[in-house]
Amino acid sequence: MTTASSSTAIASRTVQPVPDWMNTLTPFVMCRDAAAAIEFYKEAFGGTEMSRLPSPEGWLLHAVVRIGDSLIMLADACPDRDLPPAEQLPHFAHMTVHLQVENVDEVFERAVKLGAKVSMPVSDMFWGDRYGRLIDPFGHHWAIATHIADLSPEELEQAAARACAASSPEA
Repeated sequence: MTTASSSTAIASRTVQPVPDWMNTLTPFVMCRDAAAAIEFYKEAFGGTEMSRLPSPEGWLLHAVVRIGDSLIMLADACPDRDLPPAEQLPHFAHMTVHLQVENVDEVFERAVKLGAKVSMPVSDMFWGDRYGRLIDPFGHHWAIATHIADLSPEELEQAAARACAASSPEA
């Protein structure tokens, strides 16, 4: 099949701009060992590998892992293509992936046992979540939470004011 007829065949298909299996916002992370990251996300966070596309040279061009009802895309870092792994980025370049789970303590403990580093221990937070943060073995930052209390906007504002006052240098 020629390129022109391939393009015509593809263009004539009806496709959804956002496929049913995908959300409109999906983190895409670069890893120094994406295959190992996939295994970590499966074991630590209960992920399911959806797809994997290796390059002819054997490095991972693209993969998709489903965690709960959300996706994370990943690939092997390629510093020579200006795609460095997370641990080589300046601190301000990091983003945090937020993971909402049924039991934050259980998921957090499992991730730490599998090699994640605690950056903030799990505790009850003023906004109504039990919450902690860690850095996975591939340099990516994760916030993990379980919702434990529903607060009205007024209650949230008051709780935030108390938390800020308690953490102020004058306190």
